[in-house]
Amino acid sequence: MTAATATRPEYCVIACAEAWRDDGEVLASPMGLIPSFGARLAKRTFAPDLLLTDGEAMLVGLDGTAEGWLPYRRHLTMVTGGRRHVMMGASQIDRYGNQNISCIGDWERPSRQLLGVRGAPVNTLNNPVSYWIPRHSPRVFVERVDMVCGVGHDRAEAAGVTRFHRLPRVVSDLGVFDFAGPDRSMRLVSLHPGVTVGQVRAATGFELAVADGVPYTREPSPGELRLIREVIDPRGLRDREVRV
Repeated sequence: MTAATATRPEYCVIACAEAWRDDGEVLASPMGLIPSFGARLAKRTFAPDLLLTDGEAMLVGLDGTAEGWLPYRRHLTMVTGGRRHVMMGASQIDRYGNQNISCIGDWERPSRQLLGVRGAPVNTLNNPVSYWIPRHSPRVFVERVDMVCGVGHDRAEAAGVTRFHRLPRVVSDLGVFDFAGPDRSMRLVSLHPGVTVGQVRAATGFELAVADGVPYTREPSPGELRLIREVIDPRGLRDREVRV
């Protein structure tokens, strides 16, 4: 088994795992299969101090089984104290990282009702928040979100609440992004092998910052591939979330 045999879903797992690199002892809150596999891979390899959760109220072990209960009051303490790094999803996200998971269309008469705002504002203003987008398209990466749930850089700066605001990265099925573009806008950091810059631009509904010579997402080591395939996700569920 060599790194050259890695699939697109496995590159996505690697990219999600990298979101928690150098975080130290924090609560990793992955939402979705690929982020969950990434968090478990990170803890098994380069981030052993992570505390894993199922994204809700349970603390989980390396195999994903419940090991304890995290009371809501304790969860909020970790959120407001910045000791949590959540990887959320997004129905829409714009160039500055404003995220929408509430509704599509005009707020007063939306065409589609989604999850609701939930804890997105508190998350984005108190602890690091990354995003996982399994289907990169102009319907998700939009010029302007229909409703702001997670707070982006432009709104955080306008409101003067940037002290604890941090959006480390966005991972999609096409590549990895940060917010180091002009005026803290989204920037393409790496392409998953087999993807081109043109494909990413065509699937993005706003002008994306792209540096010259964008690298590919890093290769998984043979040991990481073995962990993904034989230990973390032996049933191959990752292939259901990312389809090439």
